[in-house]
Amino acid sequence: MAIDCMAKMVPPMLQQPKEEHRDPEGEKNLVFDNAVIRYETNIPKQYEWPDHEKPSTVRPPPLDVPTIDLAGFLSGEPRAAAEACKLIGEACRKHGFFVVVNHGVDLKLINDAHKYMDLFFGLPLSERQKVQRKLGEHCGYASSFIGRFSSSLPWKETLSFEFKDDQKESRPIEEYIKSKMGEDFTQLGRVYQEYSNAMSKLCLEISELLAISLGVKDRFHFRKFYEGNNSIMRLNYYPPCQKPDIALGTGPHCDPTSLTILHQDMVGGLEVLVDDQWWSVTPDMNAFVVNIGDTFMAFTNGIYKSCLHRVVVNNKEARKSLAFFCSPRVDKVLTPPTELIDENNPRLYPDFTWGMMLKFTMKHYRADVTTLQQFTKWLEDQKFAAAHEEN
Repeated sequence: MAIDCMAKMVPPMLQQPKEEHRDPEGEKNLVFDNAVIRYETNIPKQYEWPDHEKPSTVRPPPLDVPTIDLAGFLSGEPRAAAEACKLIGEACRKHGFFVVVNHGVDLKLINDAHKYMDLFFGLPLSERQKVQRKLGEHCGYASSFIGRFSSSLPWKETLSFEFKDDQKESRPIEEYIKSKMGEDFTQLGRVYQEYSNAMSKLCLEISELLAISLGVKDRFHFRKFYEGNNSIMRLNYYPPCQKPDIALGTGPHCDPTSLTILHQDMVGGLEVLVDDQWWSVTPDMNAFVVNIGDTFMAFTNGIYKSCLHRVVVNNKEARKSLAFFCSPRVDKVLTPPTELIDENNPRLYPDFTWGMMLKFTMKHYRADVTTLQQFTKWLEDQKFAAAHEEN
């Protein structure tokens, strides 16, 4: 069903992102500027999370995340490939998180990407706002999602870019930054264009490994599907918070995308919920953290899991991370490979496109642990409404 048609049939209960009380005056006066708010001892109430979601004052134990030697897998050495598939299969069936090393991404490029984050988020607020993210869009600068949500706001600023693998030769990220911020920021745009290109390549390599680990006969099945991907590149900046026991950098959620490839600095703060307990993910500058998103979970017919995770903040130093949210082209229909469906494993989710999921999470629902279930229900409601109209 066309996305435009779907927008006309949204159930009333999902017309707005999940929040009950809006305070227009409070939102109008609320400003999140990392240069100022890091020193606030009485943080605005919009950043205070409910008691059941507030973080512990003690850092949780480290999660046992398998380390995958990607170079070993790509070399074609059978033993290395078999070990990588075994480790990934076990992790993705349980919590969907693993770490990739020997990934082939230029370390200078990674360092430059972190360096230019310091440059951008160190600019005056007026300069950052030249690339202000507009309501309903997923690209540009955003300060704590002010305007989109009015409570349980994340303690962070972000800069997001749209990445289209089939348009990378035209260097759209570089051109976007140059058009919004001027020639002086050409190198910043160039760095994130190159970084996104590298992440797209890494995503395709990982998707090949995932197919083998699932027993899909065509090892290139997912790789071919994600060629020409429509992805999101996001820079996350979490300033210090003087009340880290009541705020969160990012609230508990599952990524609605397919695969997330994350590079985090050494500050730490990423936590994953496994077996009803929060666990920390140990930072490693030489590794990428990869996790399964809701879209890929549906693509595997629920075999590989999308897991609840969050980011906590601290009162001493800023945390930075680079997140590449890999997703297919918006018009491609996701149907699980036939090998993943049988009498014992019937279809769990209907066919859908990434464009549908993106629209749902941008306009109708705030991503959380039930996003995929709510999205599935939403699709079923659209189908019912369409059939009703035809009759």
